[in-house]
Amino acid sequence: MKGLTNGGSHEGSDGVLGRPQARIEGRAKVTGTAIYASDRHADGLAHAALVTSTIARGRIRDFDLAAAEAVPDLLGIFTHRDFAGAIAPVPHLMAGGYANSSHRPLGSDRVAYAGQIVALVVGQTPEAAARAAALVRVRYAPEPAAATFDDPGAETVRLADLKAHHEDIATGDPDAAWAAAAARVAARYATPVQHHNPIELFTTCCAWDGDRLTVYEPSRYIGAVRHGLAAQLGLDPDKVRVVSGPIGGHFGSKFALSQYTAPVALAARRLGRPVSLVPTRRQCFTIANYRPETRHDIRLCADRDGRFTGLVHVAEVVTSRFDPFAMEGADVTASLYACPAIRTEERAVRVDRNTPGPMRAPPEVPYLFALESAVDEMAAQFGLDPIDLRRRNDTARDPVSGKPFSSRPLMACFDAGAAAFGWARRAPRPGSMREGAWRVGLGCAASVRPVKIAAATLRLRLSADGGAEVACAHHEIGNGITTLLAMGAAEGLGVPVERVRVELGDTALPAAGLSGGSSTTTSLMSALALGCEQLRARLAREATAPGRPLAGRDPAGLRLTGGRLVAADGSGLPLAEAVAGIDGAGVETLAAFVPPGSAPDALEVLRAGQIGLSTGGDALKWAFGAQFAEVHVHAETGEIRVARLTGAFAAGRILNPLTARSQLLGGMIWGLGSALLEETVLDGAAYRNPDLAEYLVPTAMDVDAVEALLVPDPDEAVNPLGVKGLGELGVIGVNAAIANAVHHATGRRIRALPIRIEAML
Repeated sequence: MKGLTNGGSHEGSDGVLGRPQARIEGRAKVTGTAIYASDRHADGLAHAALVTSTIARGRIRDFDLAAAEAVPDLLGIFTHRDFAGAIAPVPHLMAGGYANSSHRPLGSDRVAYAGQIVALVVGQTPEAAARAAALVRVRYAPEPAAATFDDPGAETVRLADLKAHHEDIATGDPDAAWAAAAARVAARYATPVQHHNPIELFTTCCAWDGDRLTVYEPSRYIGAVRHGLAAQLGLDPDKVRVVSGPIGGHFGSKFALSQYTAPVALAARRLGRPVSLVPTRRQCFTIANYRPETRHDIRLCADRDGRFTGLVHVAEVVTSRFDPFAMEGADVTASLYACPAIRTEERAVRVDRNTPGPMRAPPEVPYLFALESAVDEMAAQFGLDPIDLRRRNDTARDPVSGKPFSSRPLMACFDAGAAAFGWARRAPRPGSMREGAWRVGLGCAASVRPVKIAAATLRLRLSADGGAEVACAHHEIGNGITTLLAMGAAEGLGVPVERVRVELGDTALPAAGLSGGSSTTTSLMSALALGCEQLRARLAREATAPGRPLAGRDPAGLRLTGGRLVAADGSGLPLAEAVAGIDGAGVETLAAFVPPGSAPDALEVLRAGQIGLSTGGDALKWAFGAQFAEVHVHAETGEIRVARLTGAFAAGRILNPLTARSQLLGGMIWGLGSALLEETVLDGAAYRNPDLAEYLVPTAMDVDAVEALLVPDPDEAVNPLGVKGLGELGVIGVNAAIANAVHHATGRRIRALPIRIEAML
């Protein structure tokens, strides 16, 4: 990079990236002073409550509103009769639109799934709205509904026919490989329905100022909310502002434009006052997205040396009747290990439920559970150590495309994890390790995640008092991007971290994309590096111009150090003086980062609020990891306890090891939930356990010890910063490692999650 460089020993600035840094927004969060979207209270605020359908399919025949309308402080009850023509259709975000579901809120008398919004009730107080909503009576004309796989009326379609850009994989002849194989595994694996349960609910607050609408809503893509809401309501997007602020967790939910926002906005306009909606936890199971159930038919075969010769992966995933959303993941399982003959087929099963959506590591969590379980079954057939079998099938090139991996530290992760975990003490024979009444099992699995990156814009400013500001419409979801941006600005501009102010989560700021796909750090930090380069170059030009303090010095030789601009001969001037010499109010730049190889319209896609994630290039760019689990299974009761989880992860350059480990540890614990606890139970086409009393999530009591190791992974090809992203890496493979450990402890092979006590008896 030309122009000013950063170097020297400014305490608290130089060399900031790569060192542990506590979250700069942490104090506000733990002291309760952080302002979340649902904390916004405008003058005259009214409160909304939802009425949701109790049938899965059919029509609304009539409403009985008499009891509800008698509730004191009621302001209004709105149904499809009020809003049917007022909300225009908007396609799904992954079909070129903006919405997390194309199903129109309060659009007609049709009921498409259980829990669909059928009325919005507004009152002076939350209590009045909730009481009136509970008294709304709806008469339905129900119709038969298909809930899940194999139900009458469920429609199975090839994903290639549903999604324009999906292609199933076919290379070599896996049937011939199967016929000639020395070892074969053929099995069906299944994962259940799971729901996001962030602490902060799916809220919104809408306020009008004339023809301008402001929406306070926790969202991981406020650009899509802005443009989608404008399209639904016939507004100019410039007249819609969306403010998110910090987000109290999303894990894949709070995805794009939600179905409840437009009705709340219309109610606010009709009532002439701001309206806030805070739904119940139970309603959140149907007004937002979820991870759908999946099943996987795997055929894996190998020669007598344990080298894979054929892989067939047929996957099915549930989706709604009305959206083309289905997470494909066989491209990852097909490329993980060396194999000359591969065939994949992915299918969507359309049923009468709400549209699913991303849930952290959307395809890899279910798809790699299947593959990594099958690999473990193959190792057991050969009597090989499971790590040894993976080592024999490691590959430097993608077996499908032939492209090289930009780096491939998978086995380095297994080696580091095995050493820390004590894998060497694992007895080969299942059921042979005991601690008193407990059977002990050790299991492992791979964790892999393709790197994604997107266009991003941000504003970077240096003030004359030596402070810096970073502003971007991206989101602080709790992953620590606020801290990373402060660290990056501190290092790139030679200012202390505590002098950097970061502003995020407002469409009034420079546009940024989706918070998802582990792309936040790769995208925003690349934009920040570009902005720092632009400011450094300008400072260097101005400081060395004729008549300026460093006139005659080589701009390329200047560096930022110790709060000063320093030339090669040792002369220099304070950074604040250099900034003031350009503009007494400060100097700023708008950085617009476009990933190499992106489409020419990448910035237009970004500013239009649509998806623009990229994984392209001449090499496969993946983050890697290895998961290890020790489980104890009681010989008499079948109780399963996870004694230890160890993960070793290689995710390129680690910018803040403190927050990186925190994310990985949290993901690993969530992976335990995926293996043993989390399941949304279907009762017909409705959810039977939509609350935290019966939907089980892991707590600190469910695991004794969790350790996350960071494995060096220098990869200069992945992007200019060498960053791969790791938000989703920690959860991947944990379910398979635990299932494999259960088999090692008991000899029982569990192929459907979650693993319950009854499967041990």
